[in-house]
Amino acid sequence: MGEEITDSRFELEDFERYRARLEQETALLREWFESRRLREQGSVGGFELEAWLVDALGRPAPCNDTFLARLTGQRSVSPAGPLVSPELAKFNVELNSTPQPLERGALSTMHAELVETWASCRDTAADLYAGLLMIGILPTVADADLTLANMSGLRRYRALNEQVLRLRRGRPIVLDIKGEQHLRVEHEDVMLESAATSFQIHIQVGQQRAARYLNAAIVLSAPMVALCANSPYLFGKDLWDETRIPLFEQAVPVGGYDGAAFGPIRRVTFGSDYVHKSVLEYFVENLEHYPVLLPAALDTPPEALGHLRLHNGTIWRWNRPLIGFESDGTAHLRIEHRVAAAGPSVLDTIANAAFFFGLVSALAESDPPPESLLDFSTARDNFYTAARLGLRANVRWLDGRTVPVQQLLSEHLLPLARSGLERLDIASVDIGLYLGVIADRLRTGRNGARWQRAFVAEHGSDMRALTAAYRERQDSGAPVHEWSL
Repeated sequence: MGEEITDSRFELEDFERYRARLEQETALLREWFESRRLREQGSVGGFELEAWLVDALGRPAPCNDTFLARLTGQRSVSPAGPLVSPELAKFNVELNSTPQPLERGALSTMHAELVETWASCRDTAADLYAGLLMIGILPTVADADLTLANMSGLRRYRALNEQVLRLRRGRPIVLDIKGEQHLRVEHEDVMLESAATSFQIHIQVGQQRAARYLNAAIVLSAPMVALCANSPYLFGKDLWDETRIPLFEQAVPVGGYDGAAFGPIRRVTFGSDYVHKSVLEYFVENLEHYPVLLPAALDTPPEALGHLRLHNGTIWRWNRPLIGFESDGTAHLRIEHRVAAAGPSVLDTIANAAFFFGLVSALAESDPPPESLLDFSTARDNFYTAARLGLRANVRWLDGRTVPVQQLLSEHLLPLARSGLERLDIASVDIGLYLGVIADRLRTGRNGARWQRAFVAEHGSDMRALTAAYRERQDSGAPVHEWSL
């Protein structure tokens, strides 16, 4: 979904043509897997961080076009730094990191880059009398903010909205979330999706290891979503610790072919199973189970896999494989882990990435494979339980025991993440710094969701006051476990 398209109105022949190209490119990718043409290399890490533009009152500020124009003008003088791009809503932007080989000082390099980029973005926002906030769901966002008038101007977003409504045959989108309180609203477009902002972690691995890494990421989804939960409030209601999960799943409520369109195979999903032999299985499932959503006319050769990659970008598994290309044209595989919320601080963000990189590396290389010890349905149940209850959740783990997720993270997964980072040869000072943040978060039991609820318990349910206090503490640079109430 990162690529812009040339048209947003489609005819039947557009779908037929696109489907033919998708079949051709999926067959070509199969040949690449069979001939082991995809790049084999050490692990490379990166991320995408979604953020909110807010006004002086902490409300959404729909000004990303002006913001990006000014930021681009500044960077024309100094082109260094990662790409900042628009998101679905005019009050959201996305910061992309520069991929780093996961070795030695990779984490501190990512950290320094994000600090610089975040400061540049904050300064640019300030020029527009706005602020920048990283949080899973902005507490002050209102249903009235989520309208087509606030949709970013890119054609792909207009097309996405039109096609989702077409597949739903004009039925309104119903958001129904039962948590600490109950929220039910109806919506006429996909803009509900823009209320959820995430921290998407990428790890690029060789073809032979990719299946193990994808399965490990699936297994780890429950402890990761509990650790990083930062979205308890939506429209003033106290819902899940990570309300972003049901919000996104219900905001794009379309599924597979024909009779399954409103059935269990959804486009925003935990998935249907682990992969068994290779991640090619997910791309085949994309072809066989999901209708084309955006049949854009792409002027690319089959070897660019443009149609396959765009189609994959319209199926939002919480863990999904991605195809990319090196500067020399060699294709590579990376795993995108989408379960973490944005925020609470820059330091927390890098600590979350460090924890995931170490943990997924250790688990993917372990024997026996974790997916052989935890069936997929249990991993899925763990995930939704952890998203709902955060660090209060109990999950069933690889040994068959049901344990408190906070205890699992502290006693088992934190040492495992350390061993994974050491195996990657990450600098010991970086391991100590970033895993130390995770250890202190677990010791205090305070993630973003826990801090937000504690603030409301102390000061009342004023979402503007909550947002202002959150922004002040985020701007301090301190990790969330050190935030005062």
